[in-house]
Amino acid sequence: MYDSNVIGQIKEILIQKEQTIAVAESVTAGHLQAALSSAENASQFFQGGITAYNLGQKSRHLNIEPILAERCNSVSDKIAEQMAVNVAHLFSSDWGIAITGYAAPVPECSIEELFAYYSICYHDQLLETKKLAAKKDDAMKVQIFYVNKILTDFHRIVGEFDQSSVSRSDRNSINSKLASAGPLSTSPSME
Repeated sequence: MYDSNVIGQIKEILIQKEQTIAVAESVTAGHLQAALSSAENASQFFQGGITAYNLGQKSRHLNIEPILAERCNSVSDKIAEQMAVNVAHLFSSDWGIAITGYAAPVPECSIEELFAYYSICYHDQLLETKKLAAKKDDAMKVQIFYVNKILTDFHRIVGEFDQSSVSRSDRNSINSKLASAGPLSTSPSME
């Protein structure tokens, strides 16, 4: 189901670099967490994750800006970016990955095409944000497609990434970009 070869390589790279990862999911409903946790000794690199399936939970636990999220049904590149950065903060992780999108049509919202946005960050630096398109299929098959695509892309990024290239000005520029889209916080507000 999940690409165990890629997961094993991600594990080796993160353990060698002494780095960790956390994930925030919506459309994949926990499959990305399940994939990463399937690696042997996953606790050495996988901090954990959160599945926030609706706007209220994304806002409460991941500090997603609710007005922006309401405009796009919580599915956009900006929402994925906020989720990625905030989940890394929430879990005190080096890396954050987030995904939000559709695995099945939502006729009441006029959503017929299946797509998702994902974002990958290292600390506060956004490294990649992409839109994935999927063919209509069983929702679980679409979710697995998204997960394996993200794992492949993350493997490429983590393997090539040089953390010494992250400068304070890069982090400040990313924080400014995210601040214009909504609040960035190191921990979610708990009511």
